[in-house]
Amino acid sequence: MVFSGILPYNLNGFKTMSYQPANYYESVQLASNFYCYIWQGRGNNCNTCLFVNVLQGERPHVIIDPGHITNDFREPCFEHLIKALEGDCFKIDDVGLILNTHSHSDHCEANEMMMDDGQTLIALSGEEEEFRNTLGERLCSMLGIRAPQFNPFFYLKEGDLALGTGDKVVLQVLHTPGHSPGSVCFYWADKKILISGDVVFYGSVGRTDFPSGSLSSLKSSIDRLSQLDVEYIVPGHSTEFGSIVRGKADVQRNFQTVRMFF
Repeated sequence: MVFSGILPYNLNGFKTMSYQPANYYESVQLASNFYCYIWQGRGNNCNTCLFVNVLQGERPHVIIDPGHITNDFREPCFEHLIKALEGDCFKIDDVGLILNTHSHSDHCEANEMMMDDGQTLIALSGEEEEFRNTLGERLCSMLGIRAPQFNPFFYLKEGDLALGTGDKVVLQVLHTPGHSPGSVCFYWADKKILISGDVVFYGSVGRTDFPSGSLSSLKSSIDRLSQLDVEYIVPGHSTEFGSIVRGKADVQRNFQTVRMFF
């Protein structure tokens, strides 16, 4: 694997952009109730996904991976995420559930900002919670950063996760270790959308050289994902090749490309 421009806090090792962006997030709508916020900043931060108006009650939105509060370049990532949501007429205070693909700080640090009032619930896999409380803390110490502080309300398990009632969104939760031991991906079969976290990117794969990373496990996870009927891959980070992989042919071509890493 080739990692260029690795920074102390960068959990992926991709080359960072050298310009100051006008907008720190690109908003991409892939379905009537599904938005992707693609990180455009100079430093490391993840992409964020938003399901709107899928839960009952006063907080109907669901976020996947809210990202950093402030990153390695001192960019206020969470503030910019709030602004990006407001640009689409959504409020961060209307989020009732956070789903985390894994526990690396560039994906879950902002959990802390969203759970202050106790009304936003958090979920990740049980395997990832065990890692977070053991080797994950050592990883943060190794990188010189503070481990994110939050308490999961429930643990994600293999199988269907239904968001809301009636005309609900049903996500298939897939345990996909390799980048981290409890990493999960979310597959929305109705829309053929795969939210892949840091397992597979556009033209690349998640790094495995951190504690509990496993190249063989990552290969198995990617082989499994490649069998799904997918028309969009929404990865946890952009690469120099792009961000969202669009179209069934390009998705399959991307899987063929990333197999060269193994």
